[in-house]
Amino acid sequence: MRKLLLLIGLAVSALLLTQCRSGRAAKTQRHLNYVSDIQPLVANKCTPCHIPDKGGKVEALNTYTSVKSHIDDIIRRIELNPGEKGYMPFKKPKLSDSAINVFKQWKTDGMLENAD
Repeated sequence: MRKLLLLIGLAVSALLLTQCRSGRAAKTQRHLNYVSDIQPLVANKCTPCHIPDKGGKVEALNTYTSVKSHIDDIIRRIELNPGEKGYMPFKKPKLSDSAINVFKQWKTDGMLENAD
């Protein structure tokens, strides 16, 4: 009987350890970066106003450095609702929550430029 309990205990421990490891692995994800994640969003959602070569006449957001240096204001403004002062993208629909979260996660991830 004692051997059976020991065997069951070992089986349960092994199962718990396996679940802990797989849970930790699921939490590790790639960090977002400017080239793969932010640049396409800016090009798609902020054109032409913030892209000088497309006729933009306001703060240029066409480089890694410019987006990185303005990230707090970008996040603040894209979280506003249409009609609120400073709302972006001006005269366009509000960005989806998932698009807004890309900017937030990029900031949290350390605002990497490339996927290196």
